[in-house]
Amino acid sequence: MKGILPKIYNRIADSEAVELAIFAGVLSFIILLESIGGLFFFSKNKRKKIEEDEEEESYKTSLLCRFVLDGIGRKIGESVAIDEDIMIIKSGNKYLGVPLKHIEEKEKTLLVKGLVDKDKAEEMGEKWRRESFQDITRIDGE
Repeated sequence: MKGILPKIYNRIADSEAVELAIFAGVLSFIILLESIGGLFFFSKNKRKKIEEDEEEESYKTSLLCRFVLDGIGRKIGESVAIDEDIMIIKSGNKYLGVPLKHIEEKEKTLLVKGLVDKDKAEEMGEKWRRESFQDITRIDGE
């Protein structure tokens, strides 16, 4: 009997080791699949975000260099920039800032919808001009 018990114990120990190795292998495989799946998931979301940003940027640039008209069809000026959600319109020697939500595309021109506070628009346009333009001074005295 002495010889049988150690053999049985060794078989049980060997089978437990094999089961543990199989379990560890399966667990590693599952973790690998989850990480790969996560990469694809996050990659897809990142790609979608990039495409949305590019589409928005394309839309914004398509609004530039167009004549802007008021509600009754009078020319206000020309769109020159977009600062976040504000369209900058050059009107004579002034710059006006109008929220994009008040801008509507109409064929080759842009229309300003609703009432816009002209003083506030001039204030936003001037703020953009100060931040965007840099004064150039000549050093040589000419």
